[in-house]
Amino acid sequence: MSENTLLSRLDGIESRFEEVSTLITDPSVIADMPRYVRLTKEYRELGRLNEATKAYRNMLAQYSEAKEALESESDADMRALARDMLKEAEEAIPQMEEQIKLLLIPADPEDARNAILEIRGGTGGDEAALFAGDLYKMYSRYCESKGWSVSISSFSEGAAGGFKEIVMSVTGDGVYGILKYESGVHRVQRVPATETQGRVHTSAATVAVLPEAEPFDVEINEGEIKWDTFRSGGAGGQNVNKVESGVRLRYNWRNPNTGVTEEILIECTETRDQPKNKERALSRLRTFIYDKEHQKYVDDIASRRRTMVSTGDRSAKIRTYNYPQGRITDHRINYTIYNLQAFVDGDIQDVIDHLIVAENAEKLKAAEL
Repeated sequence: MSENTLLSRLDGIESRFEEVSTLITDPSVIADMPRYVRLTKEYRELGRLNEATKAYRNMLAQYSEAKEALESESDADMRALARDMLKEAEEAIPQMEEQIKLLLIPADPEDARNAILEIRGGTGGDEAALFAGDLYKMYSRYCESKGWSVSISSFSEGAAGGFKEIVMSVTGDGVYGILKYESGVHRVQRVPATETQGRVHTSAATVAVLPEAEPFDVEINEGEIKWDTFRSGGAGGQNVNKVESGVRLRYNWRNPNTGVTEEILIECTETRDQPKNKERALSRLRTFIYDKEHQKYVDDIASRRRTMVSTGDRSAKIRTYNYPQGRITDHRINYTIYNLQAFVDGDIQDVIDHLIVAENAEKLKAAEL
């Protein structure tokens, strides 16, 4: 067994856990919000590892005691009990080792964040907008099943229905760490409602999942933001049409990775309350800048992997929805299932689980654990 090598990696985990648990109660640490947030995340991660380590040590002790009992005991009942304990330990120890190996790999610091989910119709005209609308419904239902909160920041409807573009915020436990696997180009193959000859068309929509930035993650000079207000369109009654509750911000930002200054334009029509829309537009601005500034970090991770499950080129085709065959194919892991209707109704967890397993295998190989 590999417990000696693994246990050597676990040295100091308990003492660091105790150190961090003390630090997060220190008033000076609490006053330093960025440091406090980092330490509380580390505390949660170390807590899981600490519990797994204790259970692993106990199982190793059970294994040793059972082997010793089999060698020294002559009583038949005691030997039978020892055999049962030994069998239990032999089955549990490899599983515990795999769990600990995964916990030893540093977690993506973004995974615990909320997310901004953007869906845009791609090639295919009206059919692409309809497909983008289907994706919106799919993610909304999935988020509802997870107990997450979804709020729409902005949208542009398609001429025949659906959306040319829709942007939403998703809030909940570990949202980005799960939804990040959905970033990329989604392709649909089906007969459009407007098709009179029954021909199958191929259309596409792009999905971008961004980790939502906290206020202290990026520096923004709010005095340089240019604000405009306008009347929100779409459903909402007379108030939406008569009151300028929609907001539009413009901000010139210098990209530190390229040295180029670019204008960022963000609109928000989410609520009938202008101050709330301003607040949410600022949140999207922070997230946009945070994502851009961290793209070099994301690209570096992707470049070190032989395959890219949750990072890499967001313009890459990741999944095909084939309606005539009732088939979903995820091209990153060559995984195909035939439950398309349930999938587009929000039952997407199975594919996400397979993507998580594939990424964990990559991480283990990269870490040589």
